[in-house]
Amino acid sequence: MIPFKLPSPQGYTEEPVWNGREFVIGDKTLPILEYSENFEGWSDDLTQLHEEAAGEHHPIDVASRTRAIKEIEKYKGPGNKVVMDIGCSSGFLLRDMSSALSDCSLIGADVVKAPLIKLAKDLPNIPLVRFDLLQCPLPPASVDVIVMLNVFEHIGDDVLAMKRAYDLLKPGGLLVVEVPAGPRLFGPYDVELHHFRRYTRSELRQKLSKVGFRIASESHLGFLLFPAFALVKLKDKYFGAKSAKNTVTRQAASTRNSGLMGLLMKIEVNLLSGMSLPFGIRVTMTAIK
Repeated sequence: MIPFKLPSPQGYTEEPVWNGREFVIGDKTLPILEYSENFEGWSDDLTQLHEEAAGEHHPIDVASRTRAIKEIEKYKGPGNKVVMDIGCSSGFLLRDMSSALSDCSLIGADVVKAPLIKLAKDLPNIPLVRFDLLQCPLPPASVDVIVMLNVFEHIGDDVLAMKRAYDLLKPGGLLVVEVPAGPRLFGPYDVELHHFRRYTRSELRQKLSKVGFRIASESHLGFLLFPAFALVKLKDKYFGAKSAKNTVTRQAASTRNSGLMGLLMKIEVNLLSGMSLPFGIRVTMTAIK
């Protein structure tokens, strides 16, 4: 279900209609709806790289998705809500939300095409839209909840992207955000993943507030892991090879099956989730329009 009118993509004159399995425009059917692209901070190859290195079950990514769903459940209010996952990539969060938020209408969005085509086969009941948030084609005030996990660091003009997200939300709408923390830790890993920046909590708060959001909650993710994480980042930054090649594969693959990391992240998400943690691997924030 998409409870708002979709604009016609370039080359079409008729409005697209979602029939529950695919988009229909006139006599054509499309697995995904495409409006625009932007490869300045992401690509199909990077999606594949991250999926192969970290996979669906990396402890910090599992904790990230769990936290995001808890925030949605806490603030979304009753009734059917339109929840859009911007930067849905391989669809791991969409899968989790389809089970946890069965009373909501889900929409996936990204700037890359190949993962969306694959995802349309894996999750045929969820509409998928390809567009650049900086050129958002969707009508304003049409979505109840937007989730953006590790997206803003890939966008050059992140403040404009935040403004576009604000405009897309209905009054009272919810934005659930996560970004990499620690500007001083910016290094080869970030370069390889085409990050423009890492954030402090105050920077993210100020930018979201600047475009009109009210901050409902803020914290960090990866609090218990941060000392070891920071040491690895600083070692790579100052003593690693100048080339950023293979840093993501080496770091993500070496920790994705870590039982200790999994235990620490479960402790953090289940026992410390009500606290505002002072530092961590990622900055987390929930904002209201």
